[in-house]
Amino acid sequence: MSFTSEVKAEIAMNELKPCCARAQLSALVQLNATLTIINQGYQLNIQTENPTTAKRIWTLIKKRYEVNVELSMIKKMKLKKNHIYIVRVTNRVKEILEDLGLWTPLGLADRPLRSVVVKECCARAYLAGAFMASGSVNAPTKANYHLEISTNDQKHAQFISKLMLRFDLPAKVIQRRQQFVAYIKASDKISDFLRLIAASSAVMKFEDVRIQRDFKNSLTRLDNCEVANEMKTMKAASRQIADIELIQQVGRFDFLESKLQEIALLRLDNPDASLNELSELYEMTTGTLMSKSGMKHRFNKIAEVANKIRDKQTKVKEVQ
Repeated sequence: MSFTSEVKAEIAMNELKPCCARAQLSALVQLNATLTIINQGYQLNIQTENPTTAKRIWTLIKKRYEVNVELSMIKKMKLKKNHIYIVRVTNRVKEILEDLGLWTPLGLADRPLRSVVVKECCARAYLAGAFMASGSVNAPTKANYHLEISTNDQKHAQFISKLMLRFDLPAKVIQRRQQFVAYIKASDKISDFLRLIAASSAVMKFEDVRIQRDFKNSLTRLDNCEVANEMKTMKAASRQIADIELIQQVGRFDFLESKLQEIALLRLDNPDASLNELSELYEMTTGTLMSKSGMKHRFNKIAEVANKIRDKQTKVKEVQ
């Protein structure tokens, strides 16, 4: 079972108050249903590939309206050959749609009436229904985090996005082929959404994997930082040693100030040490405190001497 299916199965088991059942059913019907006219009457066909969602729809309609509800299954012949579940309602259809806030004097609405989701608990139930109807979420084990709810209507997608924003979930809306998708990608916001729709077990699973991955990534970044610092230290040390050896080769070492000679000899004896480590060694051997910046300043003085020697050697070669 996919992680999305696990989430849908969990939230489909949650008990709902009558007002919340109405809100959740409103989302399920609007996103999954088609309305047809048969024998001068209306027929509601609610279609889904998820058996848990189909059962939830059947149960909510049966319990709230006490009407005859048919549940059938057909098998797709193309692609994945999944089963398609159809919940069919043939009586009191208009009355049901009006109760769900989906039918107005002007006909079918592109989003439910505000009264359906005005209460916070109902808004949460509506989002849970929308996710069951057409939502998906990447498994936490995948490298990229992504949760979305798709719809055929742009205004409805924007409505879902605004509803999520009520709970500090800033979803973006994009068009993907013939559908409009409200989505979030931040891992912490996805976790908040799952918590919002009462998918507690899914939240624990998601957070457990997310924390492990974030911890591993933090260790990797730390390791990379340490490696980078070591490379930087080695490069600086090699440059300092080259300066000192050049000064020795041309017989200029004894002309350096004594404090520069001390630092130079300390570096030659400790070619892999960092500036902090050299500072500690200097204090241990001389009894004098030496800061990292002070150590760096003295190496800069040595570098100036070495660069003058290089410039002089270059001019000699040009003359020759």
